Amino acid sequence: MMMTLTADSGSTKTTWLLSDGNISWTLTTQGINPFHQQYDVMSRIINHELLTHSDFPDKAHIDEIYFYGAGCTKDKSPILKSILQETFPHAHIEVDSDMLGAARALFGDKPGIACILGTGANSCLYDGRDIVSNVSPMGYILGDEGSGAMMGRTFVNLLYKGGHHDDIKDFEHETGLTQADIIQKVYREPMPNRFLASLAPYIKSISDKPWVKEMITDCFGLFFRHNVRHYNRPDLCCSFVGSIAYYFEDDLREAAKKEGSLIGKIMKEPLNS
Repeated sequence: MMMTLTADSGSTKTTWLLSDGNISWTLTTQGINPFHQQYDVMSRIINHELLTHSDFPDKAHIDEIYFYGAGCTKDKSPILKSILQETFPHAHIEVDSDMLGAARALFGDKPGIACILGTGANSCLYDGRDIVSNVSPMGYILGDEGSGAMMGRTFVNLLYKGGHHDDIKDFEHETGLTQADIIQKVYREPMPNRFLASLAPYIKSISDKPWVKEMITDCFGLFFRHNVRHYNRPDLCCSFVGSIAYYFEDDLREAAKKEGSLIGKIMKEPLNS
């Protein structure tokens, strides 16, 4: 009986689905992103978080591995594939972008515009089998409109530079963070995109404030204008995976309506399809 290991990885976490054809179960490790992480970091996550998990079987039993991840570009995928091949020498291994994994989960063999809104953001035009067009997300500093990192960055900027003095007090009391802490985490510590995205639950909790709601819908509006619009396919439905799309669904649908885009499925994770 074939044992298959499928991974869906973003910058914050990796969800692993183990299946033997009859029973499947999921495991979670921290995110693996070959664009941001070095060989030894990715190897350590696989060997010390995945393989040592109490539910993980003998690695010799794994026959196939399909890894869909953020940062798995043509030049970076071989690095991760070599780590997996070294760890699972007898397995058939494929490493591809999280975008392709999302498109297949959202549309199967039908065409559509597949979108990811999690820690980062991405989108593609999918023809039912392959990605035929992809607007570069440009990362959390230059792009990633609508992502958790971009939303966190925009929120912090407006919070401290928008005259919201009472909201600053509430934020610092609830999170235990000061402006100095934020500067430290963003400019001097690794993976600032994860930190900025980690502010999303707090943003959600105060999303009834008019300035926060406006910020959220503006972030999503930028995603449609700077990404989806460039595919020039208003006839196709946009479907989404990712925690930001999932937890901010109402705001996302409101922004889509304003921008003239159609939304279909919204899923938290593609492996749940």
